[in-house]
This record gives sequence, C-alpha cells and structure tokens, in this order.
Amino acid sequence: ESALTGESLPVDKGPGDKVAAASINKSGSFIFEASRVGEDTTLAQMIRLVEEASASKAPIAKLADKVSGIFVPVVMGIALVAAAAWLLTGHTVTQALTAGVAVLVISCPCALGLATPVAIMVGTGKGAENGILIKSAEALETLHTIDTIVLDKTGTLTQGKPVVTDILPASGSEETALLTLAYCLEGPSEHPLAAAIVEEAEKRNLAITSVRGFTAVHGRGVRAELDGSTLIGGNRAMVEEAGISLGPWAEKADALAAQGKTPLYFADETSEKLLGVIAVADTPKPSSARAVAAFQELGLAVVMLTGDNRRTAEAIGKELGVSSVLAEVLPQDKERKIASLQEAGKKVAMVGDGINDAPALARAEVGLAIGAGTDVAIESADIVLMKSDLLDVAAAVELSRATIRNIKQNLFWAFFYNSLGIPLAAGV
Repeated sequence: ESALTGESLPVDKGPGDKVAAASINKSGSFIFEASRVGEDTTLAQMIRLVEEASASKAPIAKLADKVSGIFVPVVMGIALVAAAAWLLTGHTVTQALTAGVAVLVISCPCALGLATPVAIMVGTGKGAENGILIKSAEALETLHTIDTIVLDKTGTLTQGKPVVTDILPASGSEETALLTLAYCLEGPSEHPLAAAIVEEAEKRNLAITSVRGFTAVHGRGVRAELDGSTLIGGNRAMVEEAGISLGPWAEKADALAAQGKTPLYFADETSEKLLGVIAVADTPKPSSARAVAAFQELGLAVVMLTGDNRRTAEAIGKELGVSSVLAEVLPQDKERKIASLQEAGKKVAMVGDGINDAPALARAEVGLAIGAGTDVAIESADIVLMKSDLLDVAAAVELSRATIRNIKQNLFWAFFYNSLGIPLAAGV
C-alpha cells in the first residue's frame, strides 16, 4: 500500500479485508470484489482533494504593482502642481514648464515596477542553477513566510526501501555465514525484506547455493531444505510455531524493533536451533539529519507526517531530531492535518514524494516535491527538488528570504531616490 500510505513494508491481508486501488500484491493471488469504482475510488478521491486544495490558494497581492499604479498619477499631479506654482508666483512659462518636466524626468516609477520582477527572476534563476525548480513567483515569494515545515518519511527522509542494518549470528557462528545462509533461503522469495538480504549478500559477493522444497508461509516467512536440514527464516511467530526457543534473542529483537527495524529470525528446524537474527529497515538518507538541523537553525518547526506505523516513525524521528511525529495518517488525513495547522495560524511548507502526499502538497502554502518522486507529487508541488536532497529545502527557504530582502532593498532605494529627487526637481 506504499503508494497510498507511504509505508515501506507490505501489509498482510486476509479474507474480508479492504484493498485500495493502487495497492500491489506481492505474493500469491487473491480474488477481490470492486465495491467502489470510478469517482468513488481512493485514487479519484485523492485527485479531487488535490483539485480542491489547489483552487483554495489565495493569490498574493503584488504590492509594488499597486504602488506603481498610484505612484505614476501622483507624480504627474506633482508635475502639474509644480508648473502651476511657478506660474502663479510670477515666473515665466519656460521656468514653469522646466520645473514640471524636470519632475517627470527625475521620477522613476519604473524603479518601483521592476523592483519585484527583476529580483524574482534572479531568484528563480539561482534556484534553477542549484537544482531547485520554482514553478511560480508566488511560491518563491511565499516561502519566506513559512514557519512550519512538514516532512513525509518514506522516500523523503528515508531511502524508501528496506536495507540490512544489523547481522547478529548465534554464538559459534560468523556474520558472513549467517548472511550466506539467509541469502540461499531468501533468494527465491519475492518479498521486499528478502530483496534487502539478497542485495546485501550480492554487495558482499557471497555465493548462493540452490535450496530444495522452497515454501513461502503467508504472514510468517519462508522454509526450504539445504544440506539435509530444514531451514526457516521469518518473523517471531514462525520461529515460535516451529517450537524453537528464542531465549536472550527476544530481548535483542525487541531492542531492534524499538529502533524502527524489522528483525528476521533464521533457524535450523531440524535441530531446533536458532542461527541468528538479521535486522532490516528503511534507513534515513545521509543528509536528512543535517537538513532537519538546518530547518531548526532557520527557526522552522519540523513535523514528520507519515502513513507508516507509529513505532517505526517515532524511531526515525528520534534518530533525526524531529520533535513532532504524526504517524499512521491516511492520504486524505494528511491534507486535513495540513489544514488544521493552517487553521492554528501556521504558515506551512510540505515536502513529499508520493501519490499519497499530493493532496497535502497542494493544500500547503508551498509544496516541495522530491525530484525522484511520483509524477503526481511533482505536478501538485510548487517547487521541485531535482537533486532529491532535503538540504535543498533549506537552501530554497534561504533563497526566498534573500530574494524578499533584495526586493525590500530595491523598493527602499527607489522610494529614497524619488523622495529626494522629486522635491529638488520641483524647485523646493
């Protein structure tokens, strides 16, 4: 269900359970009944949420354009008043016209009109140079007002796929021996956790031996014969059902689970002996912790918003220094969480990569999509991070703040020059 919830591991389903459109069946086969079709499906509801959220965005008023619209007629009025004043005080028509024309020549309404668009053009260009694609001037302008940044977990803070994190062989055995055995056992499996073990073994160039009688036990693990022994690999339930005592391994496995990792037990069913534990997890990206620290240095409140289970989410949040973690949140609820933060007076930027993030990306003041994410997320976002690096979010915020600072400087000097120049040109 990763497309919908962002959870990186498969979800077990049994008779009577609901299966949403966009779910992928990872093993075996099943018969399902379509209870909702067309506009009623989960995906259609998400598309509707994106459209509603996008339409609800208020356009940002262009202050400089408004000021320019007032400034030009005011300057023309000042020029007429100056010319009339010179005439009424007994000066020649030439002197009066000179004063009036001087006011028109010295004034620079264009300086006000160009103060904003030139700075934004440079800002978006600098962003593009650094792999930050900003779709609109409004997004760049709004980003400097953000005080809360909401981050998706899977694929945004983390790699988005499980990898081997710990290999704990039983006493008298070696790490390589346990991984090789797990490689042989999990090689024929199509489960994502098995793929993580295979990938780690292949990275270490380990040799695989063909097993016999391979069987995948639904919701438990796998069983196969190797060198005359029946080996099993899977979760705690599978090992306990085989009558194998966990002993001190139960405590070690609980410690791994508390860190957001999934422990896989490997045992010899023939001799009823536990061979070891391999932990698998969706690990954080190398730059995620630095990015979270950068957000906090910028004065932003950081929130993790994920459909993944609470234990895993809180473990990742603790590791990365994220204080606020909202877990087990459905796609439509993600959008509602963003809306509730906005109702509480927060200015929210949302960072995500999946279909399930699209409504939230559209609802936030500014949506930022990971470049390696789905087309739906990229389409819904205001800014796309082409390098898929969270540090670029901090860079985008700094770029927005620098651009707005530049606009204010431009406006200040334009006003300063005109406020000095126009009275002098009028003859004061």
